[in-house]
Amino acid sequence: MWIYEKKLEFPIKIKNPDPRMAKLIIAQYGGPNGELSASLQYLNQRYGIPTSRAKGILTDIGTEELAHMEMIATMVYQLTEGVRPEDWVDASLGGLYVEHGGIFYVNPDGVPWTAAYLKSPGDPLATFVSNMAAEERARSTYEHLIRLTDDPDVKEPLKFLREREVVHFQRFGETLNYLEGEITKKKFY
Repeated sequence: MWIYEKKLEFPIKIKNPDPRMAKLIIAQYGGPNGELSASLQYLNQRYGIPTSRAKGILTDIGTEELAHMEMIATMVYQLTEGVRPEDWVDASLGGLYVEHGGIFYVNPDGVPWTAAYLKSPGDPLATFVSNMAAEERARSTYEHLIRLTDDPDVKEPLKFLREREVVHFQRFGETLNYLEGEITKKKFY
């Protein structure tokens, strides 16, 4: 069970609407390397992991990824708040506006999120190697997004999220090392 604190992990106060940037940031909401994919992947994988410690890492990081989804949704909302319907169309977000009135689980090209994005190899070591790669892909996506804006109100939360991907990569690496030791440890009965 979780305790929900009604505040974002990092404050977001975007003053200048920018639907074009919102369209790009949606990559981290409903894209293959986004926060939805990461959270669902990690929270599902924990059921095939042999140790409580490794399960705990997946639970902790999977839960934090849900908080990151909330941050991404807030950013997209603030970047589109008050813009005219024709601005949505000009930013190639007309379909999103018409169908959902705002953010939805799609990538920047409007392709819906799919469970096919999830990787769950069923092997503890492969799972953590796969998750390390997922964190690197997310970090790379954040790097690209940071380069695409000059707005500090957008850049700072993106930098925070990028750094969290680095920390997750490190935690998964530590857990992989731990699991390798546990799996190769000689068992005495």
